[in-house]
Amino acid sequence: MLVILVYVVVTVFAPLIAPFPERAVVGAQYLPWDAAHTFGTDNLGRDMLSRLIYGVRNTVGIAFATTALTFVVGATLGLLAATVGGWLDQVMSRAIDILMAIPALIFSLLLLAIFGTSIVTMILVIAVIHSTPVFRLVRSVVMNIVVMDYIEAARLRGEGLWRLIMREILPNALAPLLAEFGLRFCFVFLMIAALSFLGLGVQPPTADLGSMVRENAGLITFGDVTPLLPAGAIALLTVAVNFVVDWMLHRASGLKE
Repeated sequence: MLVILVYVVVTVFAPLIAPFPERAVVGAQYLPWDAAHTFGTDNLGRDMLSRLIYGVRNTVGIAFATTALTFVVGATLGLLAATVGGWLDQVMSRAIDILMAIPALIFSLLLLAIFGTSIVTMILVIAVIHSTPVFRLVRSVVMNIVVMDYIEAARLRGEGLWRLIMREILPNALAPLLAEFGLRFCFVFLMIAALSFLGLGVQPPTADLGSMVRENAGLITFGDVTPLLPAGAIALLTVAVNFVVDWMLHRASGLKE
């Protein structure tokens, strides 16, 4: 949680923390690490520490917004499918099965190549792709809840559909959904970094962890570990979120050590 808190602080206060502006050329190309430039400069002479801070801000911010949209779409459809049932459930489930049959990365590359590589387009494409497993999870969890006696009692009281979902179903499905939100954030975060590394994600000159690895990958040939810094930032946040999610699931399960 401390690691996640550090990333949140960097994301929110990046302009105050970074020693140089995000896009400013402050020296020659590939300057070594020194007092003026803690992690040297990149392929265009921009300060690597500043780019890393802004890269965390942009990648984490986009990943969080995408994950939130993913859950709004996937969870809403999953709740409706499981609660209403019947033909609506069948139609939604078969449509989701078709989308899940297509490899996610290939599908996203195809859609981004067709519709362009703007940040808004990338968020929408990734949200649509990752809403499918969210739908399946939410539907599975809610299907076990809607057969309970208190749900039947709420139906007999004449509770409306949305009141039934918000008051009776959602609170009892919250623990696994929160855990899935954390895991889904990791998948989205890694996918954004992968797309940026391939050149179809966040576009230059905006800083992004994935594109920073690609831009400075040549330094590895000379034994310079600078390209590993954004890669390490990706790995560190992913591991931290997974640890927190595991802890949340353990707490929600009621198991003792």
